[in-house]
Amino acid sequence: MLYLIGTGLNAKGISLEGIEALKTCKKIYLENYTVDFPYKEIALKRIIDKKIISVDREFVESLKIIDEARKLDVALLVYGSPLTATTHITLLNEAKESEVKYKVIYSASVLDAVAETGLQLYKFGKIASMPEWKKSFEPDSFMEIVKENESIGAHSLILVDIGLDFADAFKQLEIASEKHKVKLGKLVICQALGTKEGKVLYRKLKDLKEFDGVRRPYCLIIPGKLHFLEKEFLERFS
Repeated sequence: MLYLIGTGLNAKGISLEGIEALKTCKKIYLENYTVDFPYKEIALKRIIDKKIISVDREFVESLKIIDEARKLDVALLVYGSPLTATTHITLLNEAKESEVKYKVIYSASVLDAVAETGLQLYKFGKIASMPEWKKSFEPDSFMEIVKENESIGAHSLILVDIGLDFADAFKQLEIASEKHKVKLGKLVICQALGTKEGKVLYRKLKDLKEFDGVRRPYCLIIPGKLHFLEKEFLERFS
Protein backbone atom coordinates (compact mmCIF):
# COMPACT_ATOMS: atom_id res chain seq x y z
CA MET A 1 0.00 0.00 0.00
CA LEU A 2 1.14 3.54 -0.76
CA TYR A 3 0.69 6.33 1.78
CA LEU A 4 1.03 9.91 0.60
CA ILE A 5 1.42 11.97 3.76
CA GLY A 6 1.65 15.72 4.27
CA THR A 7 4.11 16.81 6.95
CA GLY A 8 2.57 20.23 7.54
CA LEU A 9 4.57 23.44 7.87
CA ASN A 10 6.93 22.51 10.69
CA ALA A 11 8.57 19.39 12.10
CA LYS A 12 5.58 18.79 14.41
CA GLY A 13 3.00 19.48 11.70
CA ILE A 14 2.41 15.88 10.64
CA SER A 15 -0.95 14.59 11.87
CA LEU A 16 -1.50 11.85 14.42
CA GLU A 17 -3.14 9.86 11.61
CA GLY A 18 0.05 10.23 9.57
CA ILE A 19 2.27 9.05 12.43
CA GLU A 20 0.00 6.04 13.02
CA ALA A 21 0.18 5.10 9.32
CA LEU A 22 3.99 5.32 9.34
CA LYS A 23 4.18 2.66 12.05
CA THR A 24 3.14 0.03 9.48
CA CYS A 25 5.47 1.25 6.71
CA LYS A 26 8.61 -0.68 5.79
CA LYS A 27 10.00 2.23 3.77
CA ILE A 28 9.53 5.95 4.32
CA TYR A 29 10.62 8.46 1.67
CA LEU A 30 10.79 12.24 1.99
CA GLU A 31 10.66 14.24 -1.23
CA ASN A 32 13.21 17.05 -1.17
CA TYR A 33 12.62 19.05 -4.34
CA THR A 34 9.45 21.13 -3.96
CA VAL A 35 10.43 23.39 -1.05
CA ASP A 36 13.33 24.79 0.95
CA PHE A 37 12.70 23.05 4.27
CA PRO A 38 12.51 25.45 7.24
CA TYR A 39 13.85 22.75 9.58
CA LYS A 40 16.50 20.03 9.50
CA GLU A 41 15.51 16.51 8.48
CA ILE A 42 16.72 15.17 11.82
CA ALA A 43 13.92 17.11 13.55
CA LEU A 44 11.32 15.17 11.53
CA LYS A 45 13.11 11.88 12.22
CA ARG A 46 12.84 12.52 15.95
CA ILE A 47 9.07 12.96 15.65
CA ILE A 48 8.55 9.91 13.44
CA ASP A 49 11.19 7.76 15.17
CA LYS A 50 11.91 5.77 12.01
CA LYS A 51 14.46 5.88 9.18
CA ILE A 52 13.66 8.39 6.43
CA ILE A 53 15.12 8.23 2.92
CA SER A 54 15.42 11.62 1.19
CA VAL A 55 14.57 11.39 -2.53
CA ASP A 56 14.70 13.76 -5.50
CA ARG A 57 12.33 14.45 -8.38
CA GLU A 58 13.95 11.81 -10.59
CA PHE A 59 13.22 9.06 -8.05
CA VAL A 60 9.59 10.08 -7.52
CA GLU A 61 8.90 10.48 -11.23
CA SER A 62 10.46 7.06 -11.96
CA LEU A 63 7.43 5.58 -10.15
CA LYS A 64 9.66 2.99 -8.50
CA ILE A 65 7.72 3.66 -5.32
CA ILE A 66 4.58 2.21 -6.96
CA ASP A 67 6.36 -1.09 -7.63
CA GLU A 68 7.47 -1.25 -3.99
CA ALA A 69 3.94 -0.49 -2.78
CA ARG A 70 2.67 -3.65 -4.53
CA LYS A 71 4.54 -5.75 -1.97
CA LEU A 72 4.75 -3.66 1.19
CA ASP A 73 3.52 -0.52 2.93
CA VAL A 74 5.47 2.48 1.64
CA ALA A 75 5.10 6.17 2.48
CA LEU A 76 6.08 9.33 0.65
CA LEU A 77 6.27 12.34 2.93
CA VAL A 78 5.58 15.72 1.33
CA TYR A 79 6.15 19.12 2.93
CA GLY A 80 2.86 20.91 3.54
CA SER A 81 -0.10 19.22 1.90
CA PRO A 82 0.61 16.11 -0.22
CA LEU A 83 -1.30 16.94 -3.41
CA THR A 84 -0.06 20.44 -4.23
CA ALA A 85 2.51 19.28 -6.79
CA THR A 86 1.34 17.62 -10.02
CA THR A 87 3.96 14.87 -9.60
CA HIS A 88 2.02 13.53 -6.66
CA ILE A 89 -1.24 13.42 -8.60
CA THR A 90 0.64 11.40 -11.22
CA LEU A 91 1.63 8.94 -8.50
CA LEU A 92 -1.98 8.41 -7.50
CA ASN A 93 -3.02 7.98 -11.12
CA GLU A 94 -0.32 5.35 -11.63
CA ALA A 95 -1.37 3.59 -8.42
CA LYS A 96 -4.96 3.40 -9.70
CA GLU A 97 -3.88 2.02 -13.07
CA SER A 98 -1.60 -0.50 -11.38
CA GLU A 99 -4.33 -1.48 -8.90
CA VAL A 100 -2.11 -0.50 -5.97
CA LYS A 101 -4.00 0.62 -2.88
CA TYR A 102 -3.22 4.11 -1.61
CA LYS A 103 -4.24 6.54 1.09
CA VAL A 104 -3.75 10.31 1.19
CA ILE A 105 -3.28 11.89 4.63
CA TYR A 106 -3.53 15.67 4.55
CA SER A 107 -1.95 18.43 6.58
CA ALA A 108 -1.65 22.22 6.49
CA SER A 109 0.05 23.95 3.56
CA VAL A 110 1.06 27.45 2.56
CA LEU A 111 -2.36 27.73 0.88
CA ASP A 112 -3.88 27.65 4.37
CA ALA A 113 -1.19 29.73 6.06
CA VAL A 114 -1.45 32.78 3.78
CA ALA A 115 -4.75 33.55 5.50
CA GLU A 116 -2.54 34.85 8.32
CA THR A 117 -2.03 37.96 6.18
CA GLY A 118 -5.68 38.87 6.65
CA LEU A 119 -6.37 38.46 2.94
CA GLN A 120 -9.55 36.49 2.32
CA LEU A 121 -8.78 33.12 0.74
CA TYR A 122 -11.79 33.13 -1.57
CA LYS A 123 -10.47 36.34 -3.15
CA PHE A 124 -7.26 34.71 -4.42
CA GLY A 125 -7.04 34.00 -8.14
CA LYS A 126 -4.84 31.49 -9.97
CA ILE A 127 -1.60 30.54 -8.23
CA ALA A 128 1.60 31.46 -10.09
CA SER A 129 5.06 29.88 -9.84
CA MET A 130 8.25 31.87 -10.28
CA PRO A 131 11.12 29.71 -11.59
CA GLU A 132 14.76 30.65 -11.18
CA TRP A 133 16.04 32.40 -14.30
CA LYS A 134 19.10 31.20 -16.17
CA LYS A 135 21.36 33.17 -18.50
CA SER A 136 19.69 31.78 -21.59
CA PHE A 137 16.19 31.26 -20.20
CA GLU A 138 14.10 33.86 -18.36
CA PRO A 139 10.50 32.55 -18.16
CA ASP A 140 8.10 35.28 -17.06
CA SER A 141 4.71 33.73 -17.82
CA PHE A 142 3.87 33.93 -14.10
CA MET A 143 3.23 37.62 -14.69
CA GLU A 144 0.49 36.78 -17.20
CA ILE A 145 -1.32 34.97 -14.38
CA VAL A 146 -0.90 38.07 -12.21
CA LYS A 147 -2.43 40.21 -14.98
CA GLU A 148 -5.36 37.81 -15.30
CA ASN A 149 -5.98 37.92 -11.55
CA GLU A 150 -5.61 41.71 -11.55
CA SER A 151 -8.32 42.03 -14.18
CA ILE A 152 -10.89 40.64 -11.74
CA GLY A 153 -9.48 42.27 -8.60
CA ALA A 154 -8.13 38.97 -7.25
CA HIS A 155 -5.03 38.51 -5.10
CA SER A 156 -2.04 36.76 -6.70
CA LEU A 157 -0.02 34.19 -4.76
CA ILE A 158 3.41 33.59 -6.30
CA LEU A 159 5.24 30.46 -5.16
CA VAL A 160 8.99 30.87 -5.53
CA ASP A 161 11.29 28.19 -6.94
CA ILE A 162 13.43 26.22 -4.47
CA GLY A 163 16.86 27.79 -3.94
CA LEU A 164 15.86 31.24 -5.23
CA ASP A 165 17.00 33.96 -2.83
CA PHE A 166 14.74 36.92 -2.19
CA ALA A 167 17.03 39.50 -3.84
CA ASP A 168 17.02 37.50 -7.09
CA ALA A 169 13.28 36.85 -6.93
CA PHE A 170 12.65 40.56 -6.39
CA LYS A 171 14.79 41.45 -9.40
CA GLN A 172 12.91 38.93 -11.56
CA LEU A 173 9.60 40.33 -10.34
CA GLU A 174 10.65 43.88 -11.22
CA ILE A 175 11.80 42.94 -14.73
CA ALA A 176 8.74 40.78 -15.46
CA SER A 177 6.26 43.40 -14.19
CA GLU A 178 7.87 46.08 -16.33
CA LYS A 179 7.85 43.84 -19.42
CA HIS A 180 4.18 42.92 -18.93
CA LYS A 181 3.19 46.46 -17.89
CA VAL A 182 1.93 45.46 -14.46
CA LYS A 183 2.11 48.30 -11.94
CA LEU A 184 3.22 47.00 -8.57
CA GLY A 185 2.20 48.75 -5.37
CA LYS A 186 2.68 47.26 -1.93
CA LEU A 187 3.71 43.59 -1.81
CA VAL A 188 3.13 40.96 0.84
CA ILE A 189 6.06 38.71 1.73
CA CYS A 190 5.35 35.53 3.70
CA GLN A 191 8.35 33.83 5.29
CA ALA A 192 8.32 30.31 6.77
CA LEU A 193 4.70 30.52 7.92
CA GLY A 194 3.77 27.96 10.55
CA THR A 195 7.28 27.96 12.08
CA LYS A 196 9.08 29.97 14.77
CA GLU A 197 10.65 31.97 11.94
CA GLY A 198 7.24 32.83 10.48
CA LYS A 199 6.90 36.43 9.36
CA VAL A 200 4.61 38.58 7.20
CA LEU A 201 5.84 41.84 5.63
CA TYR A 202 3.76 44.41 3.79
CA ARG A 203 6.02 46.91 2.07
CA LYS A 204 6.22 49.29 -0.83
CA LEU A 205 8.33 48.14 -3.77
CA LYS A 206 11.02 50.77 -3.16
CA ASP A 207 11.38 49.66 0.46
CA LEU A 208 12.07 46.07 -0.63
CA LYS A 209 14.70 46.85 -3.24
CA GLU A 210 17.66 46.59 -0.87
CA PHE A 211 15.93 44.35 1.65
CA ASP A 212 17.75 41.07 2.32
CA GLY A 213 16.12 39.94 5.54
CA VAL A 214 13.83 37.29 4.00
CA ARG A 215 14.69 33.65 4.67
CA ARG A 216 13.59 30.65 2.66
CA PRO A 217 10.98 29.28 2.27
CA TYR A 218 8.94 32.34 1.36
CA CYS A 219 6.25 33.35 -1.10
CA LEU A 220 5.04 36.63 -2.59
CA ILE A 221 1.52 38.04 -2.73
CA ILE A 222 0.41 40.85 -5.00
CA PRO A 223 -2.84 42.07 -3.45
CA GLY A 224 -5.83 42.71 -5.67
CA LYS A 225 -8.77 44.89 -4.72
CA LEU A 226 -8.73 45.14 -0.94
CA HIS A 227 -11.75 45.05 1.35
CA PHE A 228 -11.36 47.65 4.09
CA LEU A 229 -10.92 44.89 6.69
CA GLU A 230 -8.15 43.29 4.61
CA LYS A 231 -6.41 46.63 4.26
CA GLU A 232 -6.71 47.36 7.98
CA PHE A 233 -5.23 43.97 8.88
CA LEU A 234 -2.43 44.18 6.30
CA GLU A 235 -1.28 47.57 7.52
CA ARG A 236 -0.24 45.92 10.79
CA PHE A 237 2.56 44.24 8.84
CA SER A 238 3.85 47.46 7.27
